[in-house]
Amino acid sequence: MLISPSVLSADFGNLQRDIEDICNAGCDFIHVDVMDGHFVPNLTIGPVVVSAIAKVATKPLDIHLMVENNSFFVDLFAPLKPQYISFHIEEEKHPHRLIQKIRSLGIKSAIVLNPHTPPEEIEFLLEDLDMVLLMSVNPGFGGQSFIESVIPKAKRLSAMRDKINPNCLIEVDGGVSDKNVEQLRDAGVDIVVAGSYIFNHTDKKKAIMSLQCR
Repeated sequence: MLISPSVLSADFGNLQRDIEDICNAGCDFIHVDVMDGHFVPNLTIGPVVVSAIAKVATKPLDIHLMVENNSFFVDLFAPLKPQYISFHIEEEKHPHRLIQKIRSLGIKSAIVLNPHTPPEEIEFLLEDLDMVLLMSVNPGFGGQSFIESVIPKAKRLSAMRDKINPNCLIEVDGGVSDKNVEQLRDAGVDIVVAGSYIFNHTDKKKAIMSLQCR
């Protein structure tokens, strides 16, 4: 299992320390939640802070847009050269066009599905995607409880992925811990996002290792 700690749960008064800690602890990506206060009822960080994270991080960025006007935000963050930019299918009127735009910028493209959105919604986009992110909480806030129905949903998506685009990764975000990570692995998930579980742990390396399913 690949691990992408969410900086939403980091100590922003000691952000450099926390980013260095998770990179040294063996994470695979740095998950950055960008919220605009419109698509979700919360406002988080912009390109100035994300640029500061990118300068410190020794692992690639995994930027998750929870915004209206996705194309504008893609242009805003593309210069930071993240590995992934993911956007919500529920908000985008022209997802195929945006997928191609992200890829043309040399960035891997991903679509996010809210808890209520079925995998079939992206069946005809899957062949062009590098990753699908399944929300296992309602987007907008950290520290929520895991929604169990994401496990059968991940199994459905995994079966679809294996037929259409085996190279596409599946990521799950929200309420992930050592209590459910093995179920997610068995459902075909490749990457888990964990915020409070990692950053609130006294030993971040131990927390990350507990999610790697070794």
